[in-house]
Amino acid sequence: MSPTPDSPHDTRRDDGDERRVVRHEYKFSHVTTQRYLPLPGKAPGWPFAEIGHWKMDVDGSVDDWIAELVDWRREHLIRIGYDDRHYRRPELQWAQRNFVHAQMMAEDRYFYDPVAGRYTVDRYLDDLERRYGGIDSVLIWHVYPNIGIDDRNQFDLAGDLPGGLEGLRGAIADFHRRGVRVLLPTMPWDNGTRDDGRQDWESIAELVVAVGADGINGDTYNGVPRAFFDACDALGHPVVLQPESTISAEEALIWNVQSWGKKAPNEVVPPVAKFKWLEPRHMINYENRWGRDRNHDLQYIFFNGVGYNAWENIWGLWNQLTPRDAESLRRIAAIERGFAACMVSPDWRPYERTLQAGVFASRFPREGVTLWTLVNRNEYEVGGEQLSVPHTDGARYYDVWNGVPLSPRLDGERAVFEFALEGRGFGAVAALAPGATLAGLDDLLARMAAQAATPLRDYSAQWRALPQQLLPIERTAPAAEAPEDMIAVPGGDFDFIVGGVEIEGQTWDGVDVQYPWEPSARRHHRRRMRMTPFHIDRTPVTHAQYLRFVQASGYRPRDAHNYLRDWVDGAPPPGWERKPVTWVSIEDARAYAHWAGKRLPREWEWQYAAQGGDGRRYPWGDDWRADAVPAPNRGRRLRAPDDVDAHPQGASPYGVLDLVGNVWQWTDEYHDEHTRAAILRGGSSYQPQTSHWYFPQAYRLDQHGKYLLMAPSKDRSGCIGFRCVVDAG
Repeated sequence: MSPTPDSPHDTRRDDGDERRVVRHEYKFSHVTTQRYLPLPGKAPGWPFAEIGHWKMDVDGSVDDWIAELVDWRREHLIRIGYDDRHYRRPELQWAQRNFVHAQMMAEDRYFYDPVAGRYTVDRYLDDLERRYGGIDSVLIWHVYPNIGIDDRNQFDLAGDLPGGLEGLRGAIADFHRRGVRVLLPTMPWDNGTRDDGRQDWESIAELVVAVGADGINGDTYNGVPRAFFDACDALGHPVVLQPESTISAEEALIWNVQSWGKKAPNEVVPPVAKFKWLEPRHMINYENRWGRDRNHDLQYIFFNGVGYNAWENIWGLWNQLTPRDAESLRRIAAIERGFAACMVSPDWRPYERTLQAGVFASRFPREGVTLWTLVNRNEYEVGGEQLSVPHTDGARYYDVWNGVPLSPRLDGERAVFEFALEGRGFGAVAALAPGATLAGLDDLLARMAAQAATPLRDYSAQWRALPQQLLPIERTAPAAEAPEDMIAVPGGDFDFIVGGVEIEGQTWDGVDVQYPWEPSARRHHRRRMRMTPFHIDRTPVTHAQYLRFVQASGYRPRDAHNYLRDWVDGAPPPGWERKPVTWVSIEDARAYAHWAGKRLPREWEWQYAAQGGDGRRYPWGDDWRADAVPAPNRGRRLRAPDDVDAHPQGASPYGVLDLVGNVWQWTDEYHDEHTRAAILRGGSSYQPQTSHWYFPQAYRLDQHGKYLLMAPSKDRSGCIGFRCVVDAG
């Protein structure tokens, strides 16, 4: 970040020690809308990543810089009318110790076991403790990217979690039993689904009270509005507000006692977090969801004494911390938790002077205990003397990172410490004044010493995509002729070309799905295939057909929430007999198919039946035809689907109907260690407006939707139906 100087920088010769000093005076008013403060020692227009960064002399300007920064903070707090009452409220102070936070997808298989049909919070937390030392809080994310598949709003989806709100309350109680706080999300952009007639803050306040959550994450908010806190407080349930994006209106710092941080500049000199400087008790959880190498993130949080968002399941893509980063986080978090009172010191000081080039330190003093955190920005190990601090007779010193006492070299009234810092590594020194104590210090040192026996360089920094598996589908009994209401699809050569329409993930390795012939998941897929003949339903399964199945089989799912939600007294509404059945999970669809002697189609079978062998964009050809599909529904409530045979113009080359634009259709399921997802084909008529974050449509035959699966109660949708296939003789 380029500073704005009051006057041109001046390079002068210091006659005392014959060294060149670059000195700047900064005007800090310009940083009010930025995340990070301007850096000391940087000449205007002199980017760190370019030629000359090695000439910077941070120590030559940092004392003046800090003095001006203190003045700027004092004035700026006056300008925003700062009041620290929320930081003094005991029920909100857990945020000041919230060093490791995790955004977690409700669909994560470590959190919910779809086979056993129960929440498995202990399994989820045990895994995190094993890999990086555990978390202090979790954000249970149950909304995006599936929201918009139908008209259920963000609050409806919470009630559709397994067991409803009581089930969610039980899961939150399990987190509390392990000492982990829980946040739930709210998103201001959800104005295209069902309107429940209330303000968002009223709805989320009712939800967090009902389930016992501790905080609210404001998705896309640059500061969660005060109304959310007041609504919860009025119900006797004060919560921590946590905006996703960096606060833009500084007054929001008063009631947002926590926030995320993003995109800290990765330059030679680590940046200072603006809101940590303004209010040292403000907890920032730094987030870099798509990062594969998080070393800079971790150095940034250690330098600033803030926390991390260890977000790994990103909308179904598993972006796990590498072993090296996970071990770094374990050690950082242990130190920050052990010195929690120091980390919120009103007297913390960034850019404490160090003795080695490329090594930066911050000082956190509190009640006789001082912690210095150090980061080595060099790629190579730096040994020798690192830090010189004022010495007091009787003080005790510790190399906390390595878990051992330190015996400094005394240089007059200063103590000089010697130890080694790994390349791109970390260090921590603690000083205890005479008579001062720190609870748990001996245990912390013992743990750090055991961990330090294996240097970080011995842990792999290699990232790999999590392998996915395609769920097997058993072949049906072969049929020489097409059964009733089915169409024979002949064999032939087929170019299977398709891509996922996920909103995020770009073209990262691991996005979308991994077909059996691919080494990893990716967004774009192409394969020349030799298709064997099969028979496919002429239309999606109708309400009348599904009613016959229910009556004949007595089928009743174990998880019946939302099952056939639009039926009345055990039957479809009058006049709906020829409409596609919806509000059936993929498990319900498989049950029907098994009863009928059929199966769900492979995705490439569905596409081949829709496209034939000429690669057409839509079942009827290459150009969109509005008369071949139902009219789009851009309202906030679902309407009934069209009859399955209402649009004969939309027939495929083989005569298959209702493939696009009425209801999505279940096909294949993929899973990895953490996520299950179904491939949906054909799109629906429902197009919620007001936001590009809603589940995207995929009408083209070279596109598919990836729908995260958790449990039938949540997976069922008013916009998803299915059709079946039978293998040919």
